[in-house]
Amino acid sequence: MTFKTVSSLFSLAAAAGMVLSPVALSAQAAPQQAQAQAPAAAPASAPSEAQSAQGQAAQDAAAVNALGLPSTISILGKNDPNKRTATAVVNGHVLTGTDIDHRLALLVAANKGQPIPPDEMQRLRAQVLRNLIDETLQIQEARAQDIAVEKAQVDASYARVAAQNFGQETAKMDAYLKAAGSSAASLKRQIEGELAWQRLLQRNVQPFVNVSDEEVNDVLQRLEASRGTDEYRIGEIYLAATPENRAQVEANARKIVEQIRAGGSFVGYARQFSEASTAAVGGDLGWVRLETLPAEMAEVARQMQPNQLVGPFPIPGGYSILLLIDKRKVLSADPRDATLSLKQLSISFPAGTTQAAATAKVQAFSEGVKTIKGCGDAEAGAARLGAQVVENDQIKLRALPEQLQQMMANLQVGQTTVPFGSIEEGVRVLMLCGRDDPQGDNKPSFQQVMNQIEEERIGKRAQRYLRDLRNDAYIEYN
Repeated sequence: MTFKTVSSLFSLAAAAGMVLSPVALSAQAAPQQAQAQAPAAAPASAPSEAQSAQGQAAQDAAAVNALGLPSTISILGKNDPNKRTATAVVNGHVLTGTDIDHRLALLVAANKGQPIPPDEMQRLRAQVLRNLIDETLQIQEARAQDIAVEKAQVDASYARVAAQNFGQETAKMDAYLKAAGSSAASLKRQIEGELAWQRLLQRNVQPFVNVSDEEVNDVLQRLEASRGTDEYRIGEIYLAATPENRAQVEANARKIVEQIRAGGSFVGYARQFSEASTAAVGGDLGWVRLETLPAEMAEVARQMQPNQLVGPFPIPGGYSILLLIDKRKVLSADPRDATLSLKQLSISFPAGTTQAAATAKVQAFSEGVKTIKGCGDAEAGAARLGAQVVENDQIKLRALPEQLQQMMANLQVGQTTVPFGSIEEGVRVLMLCGRDDPQGDNKPSFQQVMNQIEEERIGKRAQRYLRDLRNDAYIEYN
């Protein structure tokens, strides 16, 4: 099983509570999928997210000051909560070291095989324990409210995840989880927690969230006023700093950047370390216009390219790390949303093929491709060249690697890309056989905007709900 497959299955870094889990998406089914595909009405909501990044930190600092804590303290005794054995009893429910090991194994698998330093592993264990405690509180609250999640429902969601990654064979996923050092029971427990919390919010929170027509119309009007301007989808990790700890915070931020560039999950690190209000959604600010951001962030984002990671850089109150997820024009059709019909012609190389022999074969393949007379001749041409043909007529341009996007955007029907690949993976070309360009603009509907505002408010109330559960819980650490 490749790391790419691991990454698909284990956005399950969420299995450790670090990122949004595909399990939750599978369980929510079509209505949620429709919302996820809807264009974001970010120009209205994004300012509050970006501005609250530092605002929330200021509120936290004020809360600490209200306790009257001195700027320097002397520790009396040797008790260190970070050194405790990672087990707990939550309102009578026991969380064992095995529970934590199994969830942590999922996170390690999702880290694409990159080694995790010991000090980082210790922080992750503490975070996993906190997430397991929250999950337990959510399940317990749902049961107290007579909201039951049947075993059959959990098994069905588990089977859907298995089907997406292992065909219809759940036994293969069972085996993979075991080999990774985790278990099916651990993943099913996570599924139960997600379903229980989702249903609890649907019954006890969602009915009491109201969004007025005036609010929705205001968002739509602001979107229309900004038509054609650039908007950016940005991920942020914000770390608060004081003059006293500024150097240490910057050093920690640089370590985070190093881990992400080595293959770590930006979303996972944002959820764990960011002190912005967007931490709960993996640091995603959504679609924003630069004028809604603090000046320091706007200046950096203006010079970034999609998928570029920048930071840490200083901003008022601390340091910021930015990831430019994507860029587009407000309410304008994006050429990258074009649907392509492609034929892929590929050749492979037997084991032991020398570089010289491979170069000669690629040269012959490249010249032979030029003689193919359009898509109708692709199969016959491939046969003459000893190549294989794979066809797909539902490929989004934006789904292709960035280098291929640039090539495909300029091709006419019947033309091919230059060859790409390697001796190990084979060499291939893509032939364009059709293109359906996006029509109209990406303006969200009235209902989509209303749903987005409603979801934001439900999310904030859910955070308060969980905070109250923590405050009322009896938790014993061993």
